[in-house]
Formats: sequence, C-alpha cells, structure tokens
Amino acid sequence: MRKVTALIVAAGRGSRFGGPLPKQYALLDGQPVLRRTVGAFQAAGIDRVQVVIGPGDDAHYVAATDGLALPPPIHGGASRQQSVLNGLEALSGNPPDLVAIHDAARPFVRVAEIEACIAAASAEGTDGAVLGIPLADTLKRVGDGNTVTETVPRQHLWRAQTPQVFRFAPLLAAHRAAAPLAAGEATALTDDAAVAERAGLKVVMVAGSEDNRKITTADDLISLPMETRTALGFDVHGFGPGAAVMLGGVAVPYTQSLAGHSDADVALHALTDAVLGTIGAGDIGKHFPPSDPQWRGASSDRFLRHAVDLVTARGGRIVHLDVTIVCEAPKVGPHRDAIVRSIARIAGIAADRVSVKATTTEGLGFTGRREGVAAQAMATVELPRS
Repeated sequence: MRKVTALIVAAGRGSRFGGPLPKQYALLDGQPVLRRTVGAFQAAGIDRVQVVIGPGDDAHYVAATDGLALPPPIHGGASRQQSVLNGLEALSGNPPDLVAIHDAARPFVRVAEIEACIAAASAEGTDGAVLGIPLADTLKRVGDGNTVTETVPRQHLWRAQTPQVFRFAPLLAAHRAAAPLAAGEATALTDDAAVAERAGLKVVMVAGSEDNRKITTADDLISLPMETRTALGFDVHGFGPGAAVMLGGVAVPYTQSLAGHSDADVALHALTDAVLGTIGAGDIGKHFPPSDPQWRGASSDRFLRHAVDLVTARGGRIVHLDVTIVCEAPKVGPHRDAIVRSIARIAGIAADRVSVKATTTEGLGFTGRREGVAAQAMATVELPRS
C-alpha cells in the first residue's frame, strides 16, 4: 500500500477575490473554503493532509480547521512554487511515496477524482497525474487592437486542474532544480506539472469535471438554487464471535463482534441507506450486493463514501448526518466523540454536522436480549433544484 500525503496550498492572497479574508478562509455555504477542501481529502482516505498557509494566517487557519486533527501548518513563500517547495521540504524528513498537491480554493473536488489521480500516478512507468478537462471551446489568438490573428487547434488541449499527484522524490528534485531559475522563467511554470515536465518526468492526464472549479472572485461563492432533502436509513446485525464491534468506523472493544458479509458496521450501513435515499439511489444492497464476494469483510467506510460521492456528483452536499445506535451493549458513550470524528472524516464534513446518539430498548426485543445491535439514521442534503 502506497503512502500518500496531500499538500493543500493555502498561502495565496487572492487579490482578485477582495473582501476581508483570503478566499480560502471565506465562507461557502456556512463553512470555510479550506475546511471543505481538507474534508474531501480526508474522505479519500489520504494518509496525511498537510496545509501550507501564508505567514500571518495562523489564526484564520486554526478557526477554519478546528477539530480536523491536522498536523501543524507549514508557512509558504512569496510564490506558489516556493510555497509548494516549502511543503515538500517539510515532508522530506518522513517522505510519502506519493504527494497530491491541491489548491485550497478548489473545494468542489470529488473523492473519486482524487482516487483516480492517485491510481494513475501509481501506474508503472508514470511519474505523475494531473486532473483536467479537455477543451471544448474554439480558441482564438488575438493581437493588437483585439484583432483575431489565428484560430488555435484545440485538439489535444486540456485545462489543468488540481489535484496533481506525483511520486514524491522526483517531484522534490524537480522543484529544487527549478528554485534558482530567473524570475521570468520561473513565472512560466504555472503549476507543478510544468515543474515536473521541465525535469523530464512522465505526467499523464486524468479526466476531471467542470464542478471542480477554482474560486477566484466572491461571485464564485454563490451557490446554485438548492433544495433540501431528508431520508431515513435502518440496519440491524446480530452478534457473532469476535472481540470488537464496528460502529461508525470505530472498533469498540466487546466480547463479541457483529456478524455480516462486510464488517457489519450497523451505523455506517444505516447512514449509507439514508444518504442513498436522498437521491433515490436505492439501498446499500443495490450498490454492494452481499452475494458479491469482493465485499466480504469490506470496511463499511467505502459504502458511505460511495453514497456521499453520488450526492457530490449531483452537485449536492451533505448538510447533516444523524444516527441513533440501539443496543444494551457495548456502551457507546465512551466512544461517541471518536465515532463522530470518524463519520465526519468519511463523509468529508465538519464534526458539528454529525450527531451520534445511543439508547436501549429497556430489555425488550432482540437488542434487549443482547442478541445484536440496530441503528437508525437520518441524512439531510442539499441538491441543485432540477
């Protein structure tokens, strides 16, 4: 398994954005842009998410990332290229296999896009992968007086986005080699792929989406007209042999485990069905059939992440997730905060958008007889009006 670190570049000042805060700390649907961006990479299961910030932005950073369990930020430089190099140098003491570099001002990136870039960069004979969009518009070269001088063939032309994922050691070497360049030549290296190309590294393109837009002006923070949807999920699993119960992605020590085709995480299964319900996408069995052997013993965070990705692909967002765990044992209370953090990480949302409750049935029914655990979940999402 390759070790992957995400390097989120949040050191820019965003002069075109205006306003009292740099754009990465401005609010998007009530949440700082940086927080949404970090959440997407945490939901992708990245080993480490490291943010590079501008000098003097420490207070903004702390407020925007409160509760996300991130390492201390790295301070950037006078240019994006210098900020990335600062981040790479800071990681070099304990280097990852791959580094995913992403602009903090692209908060709409999808987990599936991140994973696709990582997979492409991991391929044999490849040094890196870049998310992008093939050009669809006709391109014109314009000279003095706004006179059209040429139509530029758009075949093979793409618009590069982030993340851009590279093998760590070659990219660090490429950035070190580019650092002493004269100002004009360095300015031409507008992204990390350009730095990699200059060093002769092999970089491939991965198809992205128009949704992964970069916030440039305050108007980019205005969301489309949205509608709110809510759906219910329910799941139950009986006890079997084992020494821990998976609840919300957390292994809770107990004298038994829950029996099921996957890891039998009753809380995540209920939440997955709730999220799928908000977009009319059926239930967990439709997407991950228990008859399919590939899901035997699978970690249920993959199921919830898939459901969240489907909402994101529709241009939506998770507003709130609520789950009630019903059992006599194990005791949920001591693990509640860990479960909240785990669900928030999987769904790519703030912890205050997750509610975890526990109750008993006062000794009644199968849960009262300690034969298993049930969970009921509610998901609230916002989707663009159709």
